[in-house]
Amino acid sequence: MLLETIHSPNDVRKLSRDALPQLCKELREFLVRSVSETGGHLASNLGAVELTVAIHRVFDTERDRLVFDVGHQCYVHKILTGRREQFGSLRQLDGLSGFPKPRESIHDAFIAGHASNSVSAALGMAHARTRQKEDYSVLALIGDGALTGGLAYEGLNNAGASGEPLIVILNDNGMSISRNVGAIPRHLGRLRSKPAYYHFKKWYRSLFGRTPEKNALYRFNHGFKTWLKRTLWPGSTLFEDMGFTYLGPVDGHDLPRLCDVLTWARELHCPVLVHVNTVKGKGYPYAEKNPDKFHGISPFDPATGLVKKPSGASFSSVFGQTLADCAAQDGRVCAITAAMVDGTGLTEFAKRYPDRFFDVGIAEGHGVTMSAGLAAQGMIPVFAVYSTFWQRGYDMLIPAVALEGLHVVLGVDRAGLVGADGETHHGCFDPLFLPGIPGFTVLCPSNFAELRHMLRQALFEISGPAAVRYPRGGEGAFREDTSEKSAVRLRKGGDVTLLAYGVLVNHALEAAALLEEEGIEAEVVKLNRIAPLDAAVLRELCTAELLLAVEDGFGEGCVGQRAAAALSEGGQAPKRLILQNLGSTFAPEGSVAQLEQRFKLDAAGIAGAVREAMGHER
Repeated sequence: MLLETIHSPNDVRKLSRDALPQLCKELREFLVRSVSETGGHLASNLGAVELTVAIHRVFDTERDRLVFDVGHQCYVHKILTGRREQFGSLRQLDGLSGFPKPRESIHDAFIAGHASNSVSAALGMAHARTRQKEDYSVLALIGDGALTGGLAYEGLNNAGASGEPLIVILNDNGMSISRNVGAIPRHLGRLRSKPAYYHFKKWYRSLFGRTPEKNALYRFNHGFKTWLKRTLWPGSTLFEDMGFTYLGPVDGHDLPRLCDVLTWARELHCPVLVHVNTVKGKGYPYAEKNPDKFHGISPFDPATGLVKKPSGASFSSVFGQTLADCAAQDGRVCAITAAMVDGTGLTEFAKRYPDRFFDVGIAEGHGVTMSAGLAAQGMIPVFAVYSTFWQRGYDMLIPAVALEGLHVVLGVDRAGLVGADGETHHGCFDPLFLPGIPGFTVLCPSNFAELRHMLRQALFEISGPAAVRYPRGGEGAFREDTSEKSAVRLRKGGDVTLLAYGVLVNHALEAAALLEEEGIEAEVVKLNRIAPLDAAVLRELCTAELLLAVEDGFGEGCVGQRAAAALSEGGQAPKRLILQNLGSTFAPEGSVAQLEQRFKLDAAGIAGAVREAMGHER
């Protein structure tokens, strides 16, 4: 196989043009075969095969800096930069990351995982290159979905005005995860009607030498052309108005043409935007037909496209179903998401109540503020976002929502450890920043029944801002609905108090059972509400001198610390406090079970920490 001879981008550059179609064919076959075993982001990578090959034909990413936006389309890049043989470990514990990681390879210029920041990062690199008087190219590869985020325009506006030599490649497939919405995708659709424009532009510039801007005739003609275009086609110069030389649109699956355009972009020595049209899922019929399903997919049968282990009910699906039922009950209930309709379980809501469903694109800050506007006028907005992406909306939670005490409900999906997407996607920060916002109520269901009840509480019983946080996947063995109380004791014991919330209560109960076999009496206290903490109830329930708080979040400012402080303020400080959490470590890729074991958040780890604290040897 040709692909087996590719160990670095140098090998790609040595290939004849006639060999490139075969390389692309083998790359797609490898992607389907490999991702079917590990799971991962498939459709976006299938669509970027020719584009990635072209980049490595024209540029040397060992020196040139390629900045991915989001980064879920980096698999082909990793294969071509010497990591093909590691793909069996993709998104596995201690394996290959599904996103760019500079720690993995010199070819990965910048860490990625969240959207819309590539142009800003690339501009910083371009400024550094110029000021250090070095010579290399800087590229930002951004998808049209990321253009729904405001940060992308902050970067584009500044980059175009800077005059720095910088290449922005816009990979336009009409999708982010779900199909793109809004005015920008429509604008890009109009740009697609200019397929041969760049050929003439390249020839025309060549008439005036390497620096045509210094030629008076060129400047006059360029100014007249710009005026005419603005007059006849208003809105077509979006990127040019920002200061970019616009090239495209280019067929993203035409390798020779891609190589020519990228070469020209490099030679222009100015801010350039290359607009590339691609097909998400290209070359694999199941992914082409259902690109949203194959954006991020679990292991599947490549022959049928069917997931090998069909998933049952999840917290996300129960959330979506319950919210739709609540919307039937009250016409004020509406749903907002940020380009994650299916992932947040809102597909049914969107179908049943399209007039009360809003997809704002990858624009969490805007979504928060729009939700505040809805609430200010009497609606009950529910904004569902993955925990890791709530960080992007945090800024507006304070001035837009909390200051006025508006009744905005947050659905904090994928809370805690989420598994294979790794450190950029774990939901480990919201227990730190949400309780710190005055007026917020934060509810933590441990099972589906509690999620249904707590969502209704947030909608119809709480008057101010509220958040309901829940993990990825399904529920555990604990199925009792205790949501009427702010906290509850699930098990009595005088030697140690195990304090937990969310699904980790399952491990706390299992740990208590293990300790009981060794003669250690452990009480288990479950927090249903982590903000505001009910200090009086905590003092009533937490009776042991040893307190162990287990959390799948970070240590500084964690719930365990705040609970211990509340006990101390009431004169009931535990003699010893154990914070069983991630500490200050970003959790890597791996299954949730593997990560819980590594950080000693599972039953065995909790029981072991208690034994060590009490001086018991097993």
